[in-house]
Amino acid sequence: MRTHSAEETRQLGEWLAGRLKAGDTLLLRGELGSGKSEFTRGLAKGLGVTETVTSPSFTILNVYESGRLPLYHFDWYRLEDSGELYELGMDEYLGGDGIAAVEWPEQCEDAIPEDALEIRFRYVDENTRDLSFRRLGAFHEIDGVEAI
Repeated sequence: MRTHSAEETRQLGEWLAGRLKAGDTLLLRGELGSGKSEFTRGLAKGLGVTETVTSPSFTILNVYESGRLPLYHFDWYRLEDSGELYELGMDEYLGGDGIAAVEWPEQCEDAIPEDALEIRFRYVDENTRDLSFRRLGAFHEIDGVEAI
């Protein structure tokens, strides 16, 4: 799937939000500036989150509870290993009662749930991004995702 603006990337996240259920984990993979945070803002909007969605780069986790499901927005970029995640008690949010969106999941591969939706973001140019979707494990089917 190709988006041609930050707005289109957010709209794709908003569309996906309507198809997610409690316990879903999204693995957002891509270089800096590839659209992961914009996508998550759309995801939040689609869930009905009313708070301002910011990047959790320095906090590791931002929790938004105002939507139809809680949104747990992780940024694992600064983690050394999954031990830090467990020490902070953040592992309970993966596969829990909300949606977990994890930026930089490669930092803690061993903490990733078996069943997840992997979304790869690729920077094409200033406005254009390519996104690809892959279900891992027994992640539920989402109508329209296979066509993307």
